[in-house]
Amino acid sequence: MENFLYALTGATAMAMLVWLRTRFFGFVAQRPADYGDAGPQFDIRRHLNGPLVCDGVIYGPTGRVTSRFKGDFDISWQGNTGVMRERFEYDSGTVQNRAWQLTLGNDGRIRALAEDVVGEGEGWQKGSAVQLKYRIRLPRESGGHVLDTTDWMYLTPAGTIVNRSQFRKYGIKVAELVATMHRKDAA
Repeated sequence: MENFLYALTGATAMAMLVWLRTRFFGFVAQRPADYGDAGPQFDIRRHLNGPLVCDGVIYGPTGRVTSRFKGDFDISWQGNTGVMRERFEYDSGTVQNRAWQLTLGNDGRIRALAEDVVGEGEGWQKGSAVQLKYRIRLPRESGGHVLDTTDWMYLTPAGTIVNRSQFRKYGIKVAELVATMHRKDAA
């Protein structure tokens, strides 16, 4: 019985350490305020506007690349309201289209809607970064699961946007996406 208690105590301590590391030191620990004064200022109405191209990879739960993709975006703004149309072509031959309706508040808060987003996404634009959190429903052929998504976009000095997203189910990371975006004419 004593060995069982030691094992249980050790397992509990390890679980707490993993949780603390994730919560305070990992990807999900980032906050918009972390980027308030750092680097070039990201204005989604300017940097996510017009035709953009995107290249990226998706990693599965083991950290291996499971998919590669390219995307074409067309984004237009009327004041603080924007529409971002996305077309993704995956290495499997699958094509996916999505249209986001974006609203930018005067305080930097972002509201986002899309057909495959459950409810409303929300986030912030602050300094050189943009954060967006939402729940996305995967296509039926991918299981139809609803995943909690955290997107971070970072503006580089050259104007390229680096996007890193993590997808979680029940708090467990099941996929990660890394992509770059830049103006189509810069390609």
